[in-house]
Amino acid sequence: MNGAARAQSGGRGQVATYPPLSLYVHIPWCVRKCPYCDFNSHGLRAPMPERDYVAALMADLDGDLRDFADALAGREITSVFFGGGTPSLFAPESIAAILDGAAARIAFAEGCEVTLETNPGTVEHGRFDSYLEAGVNRISFGVQSFNDDMLGALGRIHSAGDAESAIKQAQDAGCANVNIDLMYALPRQTLEGALADIERAIVLQPAHVSHYQLTLEPGTPFAKRPPPLPDHDAAWDMQEACQARLATAGYAQYEVSAYAQPGLRCRHNLNYWGFGDYLGIGAGAHGKISGTADGRVRHPETSGLRVSRRSKVRSPRAYLAHAASALRIGGVECVAPEQLPFEFMLNALRLNDGVAPSDYQARTGQPLATIASGLHEARRCGWLVDAAERLQPTPEGRRFLNDLVAVFLPASGPERRRA
Repeated sequence: MNGAARAQSGGRGQVATYPPLSLYVHIPWCVRKCPYCDFNSHGLRAPMPERDYVAALMADLDGDLRDFADALAGREITSVFFGGGTPSLFAPESIAAILDGAAARIAFAEGCEVTLETNPGTVEHGRFDSYLEAGVNRISFGVQSFNDDMLGALGRIHSAGDAESAIKQAQDAGCANVNIDLMYALPRQTLEGALADIERAIVLQPAHVSHYQLTLEPGTPFAKRPPPLPDHDAAWDMQEACQARLATAGYAQYEVSAYAQPGLRCRHNLNYWGFGDYLGIGAGAHGKISGTADGRVRHPETSGLRVSRRSKVRSPRAYLAHAASALRIGGVECVAPEQLPFEFMLNALRLNDGVAPSDYQARTGQPLATIASGLHEARRCGWLVDAAERLQPTPEGRRFLNDLVAVFLPASGPERRRA
């Protein structure tokens, strides 16, 4: 029986339908860590233990499949995402070994989306053919800007020319599903500069563009020594102008920072935003799995579906040493039932189209009545579309998204106001 649709009755005859299941693979190494980056990434100081890390990933996956055996029974992987760090530092043969090893342990859905993140400054000519042969069918380029001065300010190791060349190489190799990551509100960036980045991306005709604002993350060099960034109003002007230009070029915005040509939305990220499940393997990787040990919803009117989060130890050295044991686990959390409404809406309301109310019930195990007061407040404020068949933010709701999702915090949360 297919686990994505598998259902078992709960204590009151309720039914649990498991969401799609994805696999995230974290490769923690990069050539040089960027000053704005707060990901678990580590600049290369010695040769990567590539073969040992592949073996560790498989041992890690074996452990997760054992630990979550009941909740994963009969389910299949619908998408795989290699993130980092810079996953393309690993040879195509290693990527193939990871995919083949994972597919031997848990079924992959037909047409499974497999994304590989890459830095334009690390690709080698001719390698894309081999990545595609390994099973990769979507490549995401961390371009960030097509302006060399901006790239220098961001600490990137590639040039605009490197980025354009790498993207064309991937397309020439036969990869039709290419994403370009771009940032805006960069140090001393103007509106004209942000639009120029969009224009150069459009010329390359990627399938997908991720366009997000540079933020100062705690603990990063940029947070300790902030560069001169555009103010809030200037950043908003950039977002609106770039969004409009992408729309005229055929890239529809479907999430806060995601734009795609028709039929080419990122399935892996859609699963995150739809409160789907995902296994996370690798140093510092995070995962989320729904279901109790017996896969059932327990008294959904009060408790909801059990949602477990798990993270792995962040240190690559510690991860390699303990990947085959429980010591690989860095943290475990069972999301409290009263937090499920906020957790679900925090993700789902990032989507321009929102989600169906039935998704809320299926993926939290709670009836829609548990968020009735929040829905009423959000609609009263004009942040949520007044339609029973959709939980969808209005344009105003998308602009004040933090305030919208805060409506669904537990009642004891702080007083809310519009930004």
